[in-house]
This record gives sequence, C-alpha cells and structure tokens, in this order.
Amino acid sequence: MGKSTLFNRLLGHRRAIVDDTPGVTRDRNYAAINRFDKPFILIDTGGFEPVTEDRLLQQMREQSTLAMEEADVIIFMMDARSGLTPADIEVAKMLRRVKKPILYVINKVDGDKLENESADFYSLGIDHLHTISAEHNRGVYDMVDELMQLLPDSKDSETEHELTRIAVVGRPNVGKSSLVNRLLGFERVVANPTAGTTRDSVDTLFMCNKKPYLLIDTAGIRRKGKTTEKLEKYSVVDALRSIERADVVLVVLDAVEGVTEQDERIAGYVHEAGKACVFVLNKWDALEKSNATLGVYIDKVRTGFKYLAYAPIVFVSAKSGQRIGKIMESVDEVMEQYSHRVSTSELVRVFSEATDSHHAPLAHGRRVKFYFATQVSIRPPTFVIFTNQPDSVHFSYERYIINRFREAFGFNGTPLRLIFRGRDKEDAARRPRKAS
Repeated sequence: MGKSTLFNRLLGHRRAIVDDTPGVTRDRNYAAINRFDKPFILIDTGGFEPVTEDRLLQQMREQSTLAMEEADVIIFMMDARSGLTPADIEVAKMLRRVKKPILYVINKVDGDKLENESADFYSLGIDHLHTISAEHNRGVYDMVDELMQLLPDSKDSETEHELTRIAVVGRPNVGKSSLVNRLLGFERVVANPTAGTTRDSVDTLFMCNKKPYLLIDTAGIRRKGKTTEKLEKYSVVDALRSIERADVVLVVLDAVEGVTEQDERIAGYVHEAGKACVFVLNKWDALEKSNATLGVYIDKVRTGFKYLAYAPIVFVSAKSGQRIGKIMESVDEVMEQYSHRVSTSELVRVFSEATDSHHAPLAHGRRVKFYFATQVSIRPPTFVIFTNQPDSVHFSYERYIINRFREAFGFNGTPLRLIFRGRDKEDAARRPRKAS
C-alpha cells in the first residue's frame, strides 16, 4: 500500500523497510520529523486487517490501534491500483467513531488515469481525498500543508544531549522484543515465538526516573549465510545502523543456549562501533541453578567476549520481570562513564605516573618517548597521546595505558579510544586505534 514509502518520504531518507511483500511493517515505527513548519513524531504501522483469525495479524492490528490512540492526527492510506476494497470500507467505518482529525490519502496515483479512477473512493462519504504518489513525490506536499494546519503547537522537547539512546540487539528469538515491552511496561512491539518477527528497528521515546531515553528494538541479526531472504538482509543492515545511532547497546544473550559464535559476532559490531555496552542474559529463570551457576556464566561471557571485558552483565527474565530494573541502573552507569571528561591536571598526573613506572618497549632500536596526553572527545572517551614514534607503540603497551586510565578514572563500563600522534610536523602521522 505504501505506508512505509510515505514514512521515508516525510522523513527525508530511507528508514522504514520498503518491500512489495504485504505485511513488511509489523510494529509501530517512530521517527522525529523536523523538516517542515512544525516538528512532529511520525508513526508507521503494520497493515490493519479488520477481521482476521491469524494471531500475528491480530497483533499487528492491536499495534495499529495503539498507534491511533497515541496520535493527534491519523493518515488513512488506501491504494489506487487495488481500488476500493472491503477492508478499506470497514476501516473507514471504524474511523468515523474516532474523534481525531483524519487525512484520507489515496496512494500510487501516478498519472491522470488513476487520478480519475480514484473518484470511486468518494463513495466512502469523505469530503476531501488527497491523491498522492509517495514513491514519486506527487501530491505529498499538498498533504503536508494540511497536516501542518491540523497538528497542535509543538511542546519543547528534551535537548539532544540529554537523551540516552539505547539499542537492543541480539540473535533472533532471544527475547529482545519481550525485553523492550517489559522495560516500557506495556506491549510496545510484537513479541511472537516465531524467529524474525521484528524486521524494522523500532524507536520509542520514554522517561525513567525523570530522564529521557530512546529505546531502539532491532531485528535479530543472523549469520550472513542464513540471511537468504532479501527482506532479512535489509533487517540486518537496519540493526547495524541502529547500533551506530545508539549510545548504549544492550546485547541480549539466551541463558539457556549460552554464548554462540553469532553472539560473538554481534558483540564485535558493538565493539567496533565504539559504543557503551551492557550484556543482558535473558531467560535466567529457565535454568536450574546452584551456588556456582552465576560464576560459571560470568566466566563464559568473559571468555567469549574478551574484548568487552569492561561491559557489565545483568541476569534477567523478560518473561517474569526478574531483575529488569538492574538494566536501567547499568545503562545509567555506563552512560555516565561514556560521557565522562577527565580534568586535564588529573590526566597529566595519571599519564605521567603510568609512563614513568613502566616504559614502552624499544622500537627500531630507539626508545619510545611520550610527551603528553589530552582528551579530545567523549562518547566514547577519546585521548590523543603525543609521542616520538606514533606508529611504533606496541598493542600491549596501549592496553596497559587503557587499563591505567580505567583504574584511575572509573572507566569500567565504556570503550576507550587512543590516538597516537607525532609531536613534530614531520611526525604528524596519525594512527587511530579501535575503541577498547
């Protein structure tokens, strides 16, 4: 029908997955639109089937109903090529009972012939129809003009820097959507035993302890060899983009299945992106436990994710709600470290003590000298270290400096990035390192 195409058109870039297969959008997908006279939140929903026995379609209908309850204005989209359908008639009857402004939109009107044929939709008893082509941008801005008139005046929103963005990632069917619903306290996304139910990344703004968060539920990431469907390949790319958009990433693991090779690969994406990370071991209630179980699982996670040894581990059950509150506590802790800036005097002192007490190995027969360090950015904390041989600092010594910084400044839940740079112009070559 083209709802996701219109979503992307209004957003100004491709965000929602668009495919010819019916039912591609299953959850509500949110985006903040700031391109027009009034900023607004746009919600893309799954197809609304008025009468169906299919449980998944029923859940999609429930999500669409919730979206309408949240909305100030409803855009009801129909398909000019399909013509007026019984489902259109049933939805139109239902919308007459809704006490909100409604824009009736006929999509895929790509020429005069379809423009004339769309007159059949007036049989619904509607005074005004918008005929558009979301794909070709025909008639869209006329619709937006009316939308601007119907929208209420916007309220001041939280500033960009106050918002913590949390992405929820993991293999299919480890319980990501159930975890999101539990964190929010209501069924925000479709949770279904069928692996791959979530296909788009789904954003939700929410408040917790008077602080704003954006929660991003992502599609399950499978191994490349398993992503045979074109649609699922889109979902993997979308999940990786969601990691890039996030500040803190919750890597959800299945406590019953344990750590898998694919879990390691997903966590590797998080590490390479330089994001703060929390491991969430879900389905903890399904295990038979002894006094040693917790320690055994901590060792498994630490062994499987050596490069993320700084990331905290939370053991939860999305199904029962067990220890769910620990997740937001961990998010706040790692976000504070992820955004922390060290005072210059303290950085100089700790760096000098570290290099004086343990010298770097010789390189090319010459001693590696360090002059000073400075923090250049946060999210993640990034430090430039000036040296006479920027390309010759051994990885083990870099790890040593990182560990000293963690110990001194409390960077126990965030990656750190070091950049070695020559002090003189002729040594100005720069060697960035991955966050560690």
